[in-house]
Amino acid sequence: MRLLFYLLLMHSCVGTAQSFEVQGHRGCRGLEPENTIPAFLKALELGVSTLELDVVLSQDQHVVVSHDWYFNSRFTTKPDGTPVSRTEAKTLRLDQMPYDRIKRYDVGRRGNTAFPEQKPKAAYKPLLSEVIRAADAYARQHQLPLPQYTIEIKTNAHASAAVMCQRLAQVLTISAERFCIQSFDVAVLKYWKAQQEAGSFPNHTLSVLVTRKGLRRSLKELGFRPDIFSPQYRFISKRTVRKAHALGIRVIPWTVNERQAMQHLQQIGVDGLITDYPNRFKK
Repeated sequence: MRLLFYLLLMHSCVGTAQSFEVQGHRGCRGLEPENTIPAFLKALELGVSTLELDVVLSQDQHVVVSHDWYFNSRFTTKPDGTPVSRTEAKTLRLDQMPYDRIKRYDVGRRGNTAFPEQKPKAAYKPLLSEVIRAADAYARQHQLPLPQYTIEIKTNAHASAAVMCQRLAQVLTISAERFCIQSFDVAVLKYWKAQQEAGSFPNHTLSVLVTRKGLRRSLKELGFRPDIFSPQYRFISKRTVRKAHALGIRVIPWTVNERQAMQHLQQIGVDGLITDYPNRFKK
């Protein structure tokens, strides 16, 4: 009887470990230039199953993988080889530049002083379609499961929820179950949900991003239950995790970079986490 108990316990622990979802934030920003193909491939090398990334639109309506709508002065180099300054950074808006111009800016070779472990290397802002092709090809070449993708939609005054969603949906034409759509912008998730219910979009997983906003308020603003509740990790409690699970909602907090915090979150029952350092979770 005791042996049966321990076998059942081991089976439960293995199942829990396998179902815990580690998402590589912007690929693996702590180790490689963020939101670039080298970062996504490194994340896969480290065993990440889900690649987290951000998307914006170029002037010519291409879906570009980028956290910012402009070129960040912290790590961007202009085509002439000089650094982008703080004063000119936000004038270099991606929504005011065609993609062939965007691609000429380097976002990796200067490194990022906020992430001292990051390896400087030449890199550019890729198209989402490029990232999917490269990551899927890497997975097949190394006999890995095809990755999942968590795609954060960024909106601004020049790119409404409807425009962003429509352009992104045109790119995501394969394997709907491999893509999660997330955003801080409730309008994005409401629009995507409405299109799913109308049959215009496939049933992608939907995730609401919040900082301090609680679960109840988020559900009230959305008007529906998302598949995932994704709060800033410092503002998540065991009680909130229990409430979310009772509603059938998974909890995946962001951005968790310290091992102690990773362990605590596992202990309170979250379903996964988003991290700049997938290698730290492995350890």
